[in-house]
Amino acid sequence: MRSRTIVAALAAPLMAAGTLAFAAGSASASTWQDTSIQVTHIYTEDTYPAAPATAVTSLGKITVTRAAAGGLLSVNSQASSLPGSVTAAVSGTIITLSGSIVYPPPTGPITGTLVVNVDHNEPSHASLAQIIRFRENPVTGGLTLGSVYTDAPTPITYTNVTGGAQFAEPYVLTSPADAPALAPAPAYRFAFPGLPQEIAHSPAGMLTAAGSTYPPGTGGSGVIATDQYGAQTGSLYDMVVQARQVNLPSNYGDQVNQFGNGFDVYRQHQAVNTMIIGWPATKADPATHFIREAGTIRGAYRFEYAPYGKPTGLCVADPGYDAAGTGLRHGLVLRAANNGPWQQWYPMGDGTLNNAATFLIISPNGTGAQLRGTVSKASMRVGSVYTWTDYAHLPR
Repeated sequence: MRSRTIVAALAAPLMAAGTLAFAAGSASASTWQDTSIQVTHIYTEDTYPAAPATAVTSLGKITVTRAAAGGLLSVNSQASSLPGSVTAAVSGTIITLSGSIVYPPPTGPITGTLVVNVDHNEPSHASLAQIIRFRENPVTGGLTLGSVYTDAPTPITYTNVTGGAQFAEPYVLTSPADAPALAPAPAYRFAFPGLPQEIAHSPAGMLTAAGSTYPPGTGGSGVIATDQYGAQTGSLYDMVVQARQVNLPSNYGDQVNQFGNGFDVYRQHQAVNTMIIGWPATKADPATHFIREAGTIRGAYRFEYAPYGKPTGLCVADPGYDAAGTGLRHGLVLRAANNGPWQQWYPMGDGTLNNAATFLIISPNGTGAQLRGTVSKASMRVGSVYTWTDYAHLPR
């Protein structure tokens, strides 16, 4: 087992943490299984703004004024619930909420919610939310202030648990003594900018070794907590990843059938519409070297041509027409890599490979002949049973 401490670069603004560099994933499947992910220190760089003051003017308008401590005010349109007769205008350091006469007047009261976010115009900042309830008089258009709630985040905390780390946001919610409980209550979700996808994490703030496959010595450096009202804060952290090495097959190799023939790029011609033929797969023949990649369709794979392990951006595809000019409508060729179903293949339980667009299986027609898509019938499966063979296990 190996481990190393990953120290956050404190000079980098948290909001730019997603730009921090991590080692790119290799063509091979991970040879690591994480056994423990622990946080050793957390750093708070945020500046926390003060809540603004609220008041009702004599003209029936509600104004929200920036506090003396500063902070930028903005209307959170997504979290607010304003009746059609009410508008919110921002002018400098003041937000003004205005109503208008409603005709015909409704039978019941008109109520609404304005959510104001307060933050600092800095790279590293926290943002609080003020939730303002109000009522509108439909006859005069005048507004009456109701309960006002202030949702203020505080520095993020963490607790190391078995195999991982749990982050938490101990926010402070203030409201008038006689105000009803705020519903729904603030619910903070966590994001981890710059964290490699191989490290398992959840919006609930958990980093866990269960299912994580990144090598020791790599990890995230930033965590951001945000709730549905727009309140937000972030921190940087140091992390230790422990992992054990496991033996997994490489994703660099070839699909090989029971006769030893694999996918082969005809004459190593690295170009769109080059035929894919059946040919003995070996280490010495770069035409039989591919990278197996997880497709964008669940359970499917792409096969990218990669002579000597170098990706080319060209993948095995059944484009659905005679792309190579050989007379085969479903002849396999190289195509520029994309997310379409024509170059994604399902490994079936019987060992065949089923195309996600045509639902045809890959079938050979003898050594040196172009591979093609055929219907999945037992009588046509001679040579159609393929096994992924990594480069290390290909014959010389």
